[in-house]
Amino acid sequence: MRSWTANEDSRLSFWLHVRKFAVPPSMIESATARRTAGDWAGACAAARVDVDLNLRSAAQAHGQEFAALLRADLRHLAPDLLRWHMPRIAPDGLLRPGLTVSLARYHPASHGGSRTVHLAARTPPAWADAGQRMSLALWDGPRSGIGPHPHPRPHRRFRLDLHRHLWDARRLGELRVRSGADRPPADGHPAWNLDVPLERGWAVDRWAAEAWMLLREEGRAGGAVAVRLGGRRQLVLEPAVDRAASGLPTLRISAAPARGGGSALPVLPDAATWVLPDLALLRAGLIEADRLHPLVASALVPGHPPDSAARIPYGAAQRRVVECRGAQHRIALVDGVLVPLDHDPAEIRREKLLAALTGTPLPCLQVIDEAHRDPECLSDVRACLDHGDTTGALAVVEDLLGPGAALPRGALQDELETAALRRIAHGLFRAGLTGFGQGPATRPDRRTGGHRARPRHAMPR
Repeated sequence: MRSWTANEDSRLSFWLHVRKFAVPPSMIESATARRTAGDWAGACAAARVDVDLNLRSAAQAHGQEFAALLRADLRHLAPDLLRWHMPRIAPDGLLRPGLTVSLARYHPASHGGSRTVHLAARTPPAWADAGQRMSLALWDGPRSGIGPHPHPRPHRRFRLDLHRHLWDARRLGELRVRSGADRPPADGHPAWNLDVPLERGWAVDRWAAEAWMLLREEGRAGGAVAVRLGGRRQLVLEPAVDRAASGLPTLRISAAPARGGGSALPVLPDAATWVLPDLALLRAGLIEADRLHPLVASALVPGHPPDSAARIPYGAAQRRVVECRGAQHRIALVDGVLVPLDHDPAEIRREKLLAALTGTPLPCLQVIDEAHRDPECLSDVRACLDHGDTTGALAVVEDLLGPGAALPRGALQDELETAALRRIAHGLFRAGLTGFGQGPATRPDRRTGGHRARPRHAMPR
């Protein structure tokens, strides 16, 4: 079996970070409980998905048969599973901004079957991505009136209508086969030669079957399919059926670099281009099944119970030992506040007064003050806030400092305040009160101290 390359290690590290912070266990539990109780709207609310559609209006516009199909899909939509599989970008693993992803396509009989209506998931533009919220809407053309969005048309490459097993609880049984988990990892090309960097994690052994599915969906008996390889690179694949000696149909793909009119070809969905990240992480031994989404774990790991995913704490309150004046002293939470255990209250009051008069406080107090201003867990707090998990961020802070802590000025308080202020930008976007690209636009770039209007697209997804 081939070894992991630097590029693949980088991609797996990226997805490992996403799996830790992007969809917290508390969200999965809450959304699952509401979905299984039949409350699809409540499940969406628990997964931070805004619903921008109305079933009654949909029935009036497209007929009762269409409304029944849509209602059935919404009842089986697992919004937390959808968030788990949505396209993401580097460096922080945030949702790809300004995207409209088709989840299902309908051809209402009331329009003679000639009109296509999409159930779509949308992500806000980068300047309004605070909270990492998504929304559900119907799209049936440029005049759909689905509210403010820079790119309301469903994206040709980022689509999930051909991959319902990534969001529809009824189709989850397909995940094992469609991801290739039922077969050993391919060490080379199946039956043909491509100039494709396999170390990047391309699902080359699945491209033939996925290309046929795409062509059938497009109403074509054959033809070519374009595959985006990142940047401006793409291949043109021509699936063919070759009957082997056994009489069973097999698939071959011939490929050539895309030229000229390649953009007019059907595009292989991004979800079919890559090896499923969770499968790659499992095979690399970087993650346990209990840390995956329960539905994903039950599909990829046979025999794994669907409700056994463990809660993954971001941190845990524990006692700390500090070298203080030649002795080992303890610091821990008492009545919801981080305090030194080996100093009496009178001594603590004297030391705080000394510090207020510009003296040097006890090492125990120095450690506590540093924990309040710029704690070691600040990176976890930032990651939680970046992914919209305010509850998780506060849990990290409370685990370290206690629920009764009063934060002084410092990096920790700045992060919490910035996250709160950035939510205003999302509210303005939802209300349509700020022009596209004109909002309180930028996300701080902590590596340079500056700002950028959009997250950098260093990763293909």
